[in-house]
Amino acid sequence: MSDLKLFRIDNGMAVELLGAALALEKPLQVLIENNMDVLFGVRLVASEHSTGKKHGGRIDSLGLDENGSPVIFEYKRSVNENVINQGLFYLDWLLDHRADFELLVMKNLGREPAEQIDWSSPRLVCVASDFTRYDEYAIAQINRSIELVRYRDYGGAFLTLDLVASTSATATSAGVDEAGARPSGSSAERTVSQLHDRAPEDLKVLYDSLEQYLLALGDDVTKTVRKNYYAFRRIKNFACVEIHPQTRKLLVYLKVDPAQVDLEQGFTRDVSKIGHFGTGNLEVAFGTRQGLDRALPLVLASYQAG
Repeated sequence: MSDLKLFRIDNGMAVELLGAALALEKPLQVLIENNMDVLFGVRLVASEHSTGKKHGGRIDSLGLDENGSPVIFEYKRSVNENVINQGLFYLDWLLDHRADFELLVMKNLGREPAEQIDWSSPRLVCVASDFTRYDEYAIAQINRSIELVRYRDYGGAFLTLDLVASTSATATSAGVDEAGARPSGSSAERTVSQLHDRAPEDLKVLYDSLEQYLLALGDDVTKTVRKNYYAFRRIKNFACVEIHPQTRKLLVYLKVDPAQVDLEQGFTRDVSKIGHFGTGNLEVAFGTRQGLDRALPLVLASYQAG
């Protein structure tokens, strides 16, 4: 069971607010679908999507995350309901019906998002009042991107989401290459992993130090390889990293308000109105250990905000 506790402070005294599961799954589903972008960094594509007569199922929610990956949401009120197996069934269905999903995205979100879908690591998000240790063990044995998210409702006034466990699939598990999405631009365009391989040794060491720091921030941190960047997230992205061998620099995009930072030319930049890969409005650029050390407080702030 969750040991997460929420308190209200009245005149210096702590009063515990008791959370509970919702009586029905539907109100939870409606709440999350109406706030999916804020809660999970995912845009809603479809609700209660039918898998057709042959499969005879209905996916609770379909979405597209901030990295362009398809996301399936399944909700369960009871800890004993087998939400993981059901979600995996739908995940396999989704991989066999990519064209259907792309048409849904085009219809509901537009042509550009549909053309940028990344099939390298579709996600399954299971939302329930609680999970067992067997659930956590089970997803660790499956080469899929799965997240177990525990929720608590506090009388309709507060909602807490707790990432209980998560796993990341290798790109090959989805049956596609690393890029996942359709090729774009020049044929000479390189992926982040190719740029990583071509980077000078000192830049590789610098990236390794950054990655170790990011993953050590918490057990809830997951790294995902995208075509143009590495994404590090909890429930949502909090850091996206690009590698630039030619300039011998790392570019890190963080979810920190640039207005709250003393911007320094060549180090930090407001990219809220500038197109870039990944997510986050604050760009931090550095190519030395000293630069990394200066960037870490901003990285930590982005993690804590997520």
